[in-house]
Amino acid sequence: MCIPFIRNHQYNFIKKQSEILLQTIRTVADQKIVQALRGDSESKIIGLFPNATEEQKKLLEPISVLQTVHDFDQYLFALKPYLMEFPTVTPKQIQKLFPKNKKLRMPDLATIDHRFVTYLGWNDIGTNKLFILYPMDGQIVGLEGRFTPTNRKNYCFLCNRYEELALFTAITKKRPINATSDYYKAVGNYLCMDSQECNKNIRDTTALEKFIHHVMS
Repeated sequence: MCIPFIRNHQYNFIKKQSEILLQTIRTVADQKIVQALRGDSESKIIGLFPNATEEQKKLLEPISVLQTVHDFDQYLFALKPYLMEFPTVTPKQIQKLFPKNKKLRMPDLATIDHRFVTYLGWNDIGTNKLFILYPMDGQIVGLEGRFTPTNRKNYCFLCNRYEELALFTAITKKRPINATSDYYKAVGNYLCMDSQECNKNIRDTTALEKFIHHVMS
């Protein structure tokens, strides 16, 4: 029985390490360098799962002995049954996360492969809003903010890939003592125009979780 334990961003990290290692095997003649990278790749991947069981470690460790494109493809394919799905959410649950938005445009949940989702993001073009759902501290949190296309490429603060970006700006929930009724503070950053593509590339959730903390606390 396959018990899922790999999150999407961790799978993306493993894929990236596989690409780097395969490229090194193909282009570097010095086997000492190749072997060093093999050990480093295995160490980094195992390090993603500090509480991994021996069975899980055995599933991950073959990265250090792979040789061919077929080997790497099979390795990644064998990990897919162990991918953890993004928590199931219903339209009603989503609406509760954004109670002030009575005409909330819902994502098409039926078309989403939840195995490959780190955060669930979707745009409402009519209102220039971006909505983000993310599981944190045992519950789903929701962010809503203004979504302003930049019409240029640069590095996304979430996935660190060079993509078409938009400025995402959200109003923080925390208010200083004695703040006036019209007080607000917004925090923003540049992220991928396409959340689906961002999810294919994201390999670390630190930036996302830090941003959420800034908005929610």
